[in-house]
Amino acid sequence: MNSLDSRSQILLKTLIERYIADGQPVGSRALSRFSGLELSPATVRNVMSDLEELGLIASPHTSAGRIPTALGYRFFVDSLLTVQPLDTTRVHELKGQLQPDQPQRLLNSASHLLSNLTQFAGIVVAPRKDAVRIRQFEFISLSENRILLIIVTTAGDVQNRILMTRRAYSASELSSAATYLNEHLAGLSFDEIRRRIMDELRQLRSDMTELMTATVDAGSAAAEETATRYVISGETNLLDIEDLSSNMSRLRELFKLFEQRTSLVQLLELSNKADGVQIFIGGESGLAPLDACSVITAPYEVNGQIVGSVGVIGPTRMAYDRVIPIVDITARLLSNALSSNN
Repeated sequence: MNSLDSRSQILLKTLIERYIADGQPVGSRALSRFSGLELSPATVRNVMSDLEELGLIASPHTSAGRIPTALGYRFFVDSLLTVQPLDTTRVHELKGQLQPDQPQRLLNSASHLLSNLTQFAGIVVAPRKDAVRIRQFEFISLSENRILLIIVTTAGDVQNRILMTRRAYSASELSSAATYLNEHLAGLSFDEIRRRIMDELRQLRSDMTELMTATVDAGSAAAEETATRYVISGETNLLDIEDLSSNMSRLRELFKLFEQRTSLVQLLELSNKADGVQIFIGGESGLAPLDACSVITAPYEVNGQIVGSVGVIGPTRMAYDRVIPIVDITARLLSNALSSNN
């Protein structure tokens, strides 16, 4: 793809910039006018045809113009984009909004800041808490094969999970299982519980193995959610973006993703393993509800150690040159504020 000649690159860059600015498919006449190249509309059409064959642009059914594809945006971001750094005065303004007082308030402030500056959804993944430890388990039978598992942590958090079992368990069996778990496993983390219970399950009656295994699996998922939190602001901004609001079923899936949080946190945590800003365009995220979105993330640190990430979720048609430095500087300012707070 890097073998695109300079003429093709200029036309692709011009097309994407016009589309980001106007939201309308870009025709050959507009391209020949705005590109600065002295080319006839016929020549421009030929180049656009080549770019379409490469999968960088596409032609909507209702228009003679072209729009960028996710692959086109990716080439644009990687090879054609010039990012303008924020000026010093603006950085000082932002720094004033991230005062190193309470860490939790800082995370909320950073999320609001990202949302307000971009008019998209701003998200901050909080540092992981220490391993969640269990105070108590309780089982309540809901129907023949559905059991409510109640988990109380030593920090006082309560998590409920529905267990689906292959057979019905009597009230006395559920009571015995809870007594066993509470006597043997209270005060342990789920990693410790998993290691211990796999040994002990071999000595238990086989008809209780399914219930115990389901409890550990569900509890581990609950502990993971409790240990990893995120703060999100400005989700409703996405309702005002025509590129997204024109497909309400997809928008509902997106908001469901925000509620589920686990998949989204895993995506944002990928930036913890990378250096600097990461950009996921459309299907690159691997999450279907984000197919029409771009996610821009950056890790933040406390005293030199990466502990979380910040990000923005918006449509693929966004001003990348403006949003990328906002995410980058927010991560840096949050790192400074949290580090000076320790």
